Parts: sequence; structure tokens; C-alpha cells
Amino acid sequence: MASMPVLINGIPLTTLGKQGELQRIAATSDNDRVLVIIQLHGGNDGLNTVIPIEQYAQYYHLRPNIALPDHGKRKYITLDTTLSTQKQAGLHPDMTGIKDLYDQGKVSIIQGVAYENLNQSHFRSRDIWFMGGDYDEYIGSGWMGRYLDYLYPGYPQDYPTSDMPDPLGLEIGSAVSLAFHRANGIPTAVSIDNPQQFYDLINSVGGEPPASVANTYYGHELQWIMDIEKKSNQYAGRLKEIYEKGSNSQKVTYPELYPYNAPASSLRNGIGTQLKMIARLISGGAKTKIYLARIGGFDTHASQVESYDASMGTHAALLYHLSESLRAFQEDLKALGLEDRVLTVTMSEFGRRAASNGSWGTDHGTSAPLFVIGKHVNPGIIGVSPDLSNLERNNLRMQHDYRQVYGAIMQDWMKGEDQVLQQTRFYDYVQGENKIPVIRDIIMGDREEFLTERYGLKDCTPNPVKSLVQFGFKINATVWVEFSIYDVSGPLMKRVLNEQKQAGEHYFHLDLSSWKPGVYIYSISAGRFKERKKFVKI
Repeated sequence: MASMPVLINGIPLTTLGKQGELQRIAATSDNDRVLVIIQLHGGNDGLNTVIPIEQYAQYYHLRPNIALPDHGKRKYITLDTTLSTQKQAGLHPDMTGIKDLYDQGKVSIIQGVAYENLNQSHFRSRDIWFMGGDYDEYIGSGWMGRYLDYLYPGYPQDYPTSDMPDPLGLEIGSAVSLAFHRANGIPTAVSIDNPQQFYDLINSVGGEPPASVANTYYGHELQWIMDIEKKSNQYAGRLKEIYEKGSNSQKVTYPELYPYNAPASSLRNGIGTQLKMIARLISGGAKTKIYLARIGGFDTHASQVESYDASMGTHAALLYHLSESLRAFQEDLKALGLEDRVLTVTMSEFGRRAASNGSWGTDHGTSAPLFVIGKHVNPGIIGVSPDLSNLERNNLRMQHDYRQVYGAIMQDWMKGEDQVLQQTRFYDYVQGENKIPVIRDIIMGDREEFLTERYGLKDCTPNPVKSLVQFGFKINATVWVEFSIYDVSGPLMKRVLNEQKQAGEHYFHLDLSSWKPGVYIYSISAGRFKERKKFVKI
């Protein structure tokens, strides 16, 4: 029996559930945290996503026809001037959204993620990432499926319930991946155009199922499908209800088109529509634990960049769609009051090779950086820039096993117990030195230290001031800076700066000997960073 994807506003979903055989006291999760996984389908070129600044000469030597420039209007974005030399990195110039989120302390970049003996087949490597196993293992279930199988035993017979009225997982797309498969089980789905059509279609289906099925493997699978079909009426109504009940912030615009030059097939943004729908479902009350979205086109063997400008083209458009959509998604969640509940992580089956090919592209490689986005990530870079002088057959060497990332998220974000980590096969990857600090203290969620290390308005000296005074500030991005002084009662006294400034610390002096004694306010506006302080003129 073929599965059919559910579509909401033209976007296909696969509703997923796992039948549990494990005995567990608690049938439901004790938290409302949500995990959103974005698959970069095709194998993302990590070196043109996160550029090793301190090795720029070697980077350019390896890929002169596609290397991003280090000067001009389309140069790479310097990520963070406070990082150590080995971590200094640049972002593709179209990733301003990720840079913005990073400066808010909401992005963790994990360098060199892969697995040992990485298989460079798209299908096999994706299955390995989804099954949570080694390169030489063939597991019939996915780690997401095993997690949900443990968390919600007795599916589908015992669900939906008042505590869990929704699909346990939602996969966006027409294909069903291994990710949500349970042991010896299959996911099921229904395909429609929107929630109303989903509801109408399901309620139009008639016929009585057979009274019993054979006690065989195939009989059990048939029974599983029959049980899912019995639940479809309830899931159809529920999805329609929560989608109509939910909303997106009117203040947030999800990007639709790439604004620069790229092939027509890359201009339209698909991932933004998916994330917008996920935000709306969550805002409508969905209790689904894991969402899997995807953006394709990363298999860039040829024409990865435009021949006349390496900063534009197919890959640039894809990174723009991803980056701007993630910024909009995070702003939407914040405006909806959902930011504390949602964590997003990217994944791709492999990276690309260090050296470019003769077709303005890159071939299948091994490790690549991953992005983890949310209010409670450990912001910064985990790992160091790939060593371009120590390649392995033109491939970047692995620094982190993908199961270290998933394991840390499962343990620290989803609050998985040891039994959950064993079930997902991540337990060994969060022990001792294997554990990587992906998530911060999610109770406090304090990013103030990260922000003040990178942006700040200095105390003016001297204060009180008689004549000459020194002002200073530090910024972590090249941005337009407005620096002004106001009378304490409100009127603008002097616009000191109104120009673009490079990342770093900046100081300047003013002669205020002719100013009247009194209290004044000096303020800075630099992108999202804004701060005000007082000084006294005597």
C-alpha cells in the first residue's frame, strides 16, 4: 500500500508515529520542547559556507574559480573578531541572516561534522545520518523513530490521546525517509492540497476494514496500516484545527525570491514556506515533537557559482534562502512567544571536496559545518577551521561525529534519559570527552556575557568632563553606526557619527569646552545593537 503525503497549503507532510514495544512508566514527554531539522539535500559545500579566514591564501589556491572574495562589496562576512586565530571564520556574503542571529547569541556552528569512512553516496549517507549508525551498519529504523517509539509506547493503538492528540513527527515533502521508521514498521501518510481538503478527503473515505488479519509479519504490517487509517479522521481534523487556529507574526516577512543573479531554478525560496508553516502549526497548539524540513539543490558539481562572480549563483541563492528563512523563523517564534520552545539544526549528507573542479563546482566530499539555532544554544564555534594543509585525498578531516551533535541535543535539549540515549544509539557519544557543549543552561538562557564581549558602549573619560572627552565603542560586524549626544531633556545636541564602521574597537575625542554645564546622554545605534549612557559637563 503506497503512502501519500499530507499537504498544507500545497506543502506535503508525512505524519509519523512509532509503535512501541518497550515498557516505560511515563507515556508522554515532561516538556514541550520542539526540534526542527533542516536537511540540506545534496551535500552542502562547507568551505564556501564558513570560510577559514586565517587560511585564505590556501583556500583561494584550492578553489580559485569559486573562492569567495576577501575584498569588495561581495566579500565574505567576518563572523566574529573575538574568536581565536584557529576559529576565525567568514560567512558567505548572502548569509546576513545567520550573522544577525549569531550576534544575538542564537547560533552555534559546529565544525567538521561527518562520520568515519564516510560514504559519498547521497542515498546511503543520508540513511546513515537518519539511522544513527556507523558506515557499515544497516539498521531498519531511524533515530527519530526510535526516540518517539520510546517516548510514546503503544502507537498507533493508543493514540491520539488528550495528552498527545497530534502526529508524533511531521516530515515535509513527498518522500518518506528512514528518519522516523520504527523497528520493523513503516510510516504512513495521506496526500491533499490544504488542511480543509485533507479533512474533506479523509471524511469521504468509506468501506469497512477486514475483521482480522493473519498472524504474520505482513499481517502485522497490514494491521499497523489499518490502525493508522482509523486515526486519520482524528489527525485530519486536528491538523485542520491547529493550522486554522495558529498564526504567523504580521511583523515578520519570510523571503520568497533570491534578489541577485542565479539560475531560475534557484530563485524561489522553498524552505521559508516550510518554516512559516511549522511556526503556524506550533502557534496553533501542535504538540508534535520533531519536524523534518528540507531544501534541495546542494549537489553542485557544476555551475555552483556564476563564472563572472563567485559570490553569486546557485549556492549563493540556496544559502540566502536558508539564512534569511532561519532569521524570519526565529523572529516569528519570538513574536509568537515560542522562542523558548524551539531548537533548529541543519544537516547535510556530506560536504564537498576542498579543491574545486573545472566546471565551476565541487564534487562529493566528507565533513562540513552544521548550524544549531535557537535561544538556548551555546553560541560561537565548536571546533576549529578545517586544516587545508592536512587534507585526506582532497577531503576535509572530520572533527565531530554527527552522533555527538544529535546526542547532545537529545540529552540537553530534549532532556533524554540514559534509556533514551541508549535507544537512539547516542549514549556513547555524550560520555566524557565525546560530549560537546551544543546547548547552554536552558533554564537561565543568559546570553548577556556573549553579547557584551562583542558589542558595547565604553564609559566616556573623564566623567565629569570639563573640555576634552574620549568616547569609545566596540562592534562585531561591519555596520552603519549612528553616534549622537542629547541633552538630558531630549533635544539632539550633536550627531557625531553617521557612517559605516568596520568590526572592532573605535575611539574618538570631542572638545566640549563651549558646552553649557549639565547632564547629557550619548547613544549608539549599530544594527541591532543600541545603548545609551550619561555624562556630566562641568
